Amino acid sequence: MTAPPDDDPILTTRDAALLLGVAVSTTQLWMESGALPAWKTPGGHRRVRLSSVRQLQMQQSEETGIAPECTTEGTALEAARLAALAASGLMDTPPEEVFDRLARLAAQLTDCPIALITLLGAQRQWFKARVGTDITETPREWAFCSHALAAAVAFVVADAQDDPRFAGNPLVTGEPHVRFYAGIPLADAQGRQLGTLCVFDREPRCLREREMRALHELAAIASEEIARRTQV
Repeated sequence: MTAPPDDDPILTTRDAALLLGVAVSTTQLWMESGALPAWKTPGGHRRVRLSSVRQLQMQQSEETGIAPECTTEGTALEAARLAALAASGLMDTPPEEVFDRLARLAAQLTDCPIALITLLGAQRQWFKARVGTDITETPREWAFCSHALAAAVAFVVADAQDDPRFAGNPLVTGEPHVRFYAGIPLADAQGRQLGTLCVFDREPRCLREREMRALHELAAIASEEIARRTQV
């Protein structure tokens, strides 16, 4: 049986190098040669599946007689996060008023045209609630919210066009033409971050302190609802 995509996390070149115990430059050479199947994001960054890294580890183990190393802490945490996301049962479910209301309030309280409650799987970012956009999901590599989860705190981008991390992002160069982003991670009862409550604007800006406090309060409510559904 083939494992669901969310059970096979996407890794950066550095993550793969750590797992393989080699230099980043060596990992890049393996990717370019095809020894380690990989692809490039729209921004030109290499990405690889955990399963591909594991397969190469097994090949190396057979050749050297040395067992492959255990999963790194970061990969283990991501695997636990994805398991918790699956346990929540929220991905790809119909709209629910409890989440829709929070997104509407986030848009109103910050005066932003777009507000979302996002959930981040291994491959994609899916929107449980959305205001101001017809987009229902994006590839994970496009997700501003990935940075919010990595930061584990409120993450703000004042002007995406002036930020080298996002200037070439399809959500910036095309619809909905994002310039401003603010996102708060959403966590389950064990603190595993499953997604965000976030707002976007098509103009550069910043939020006032009271607006950020409001986002934090709404995110806390969303996290409580997510924690109630998590079973692991």
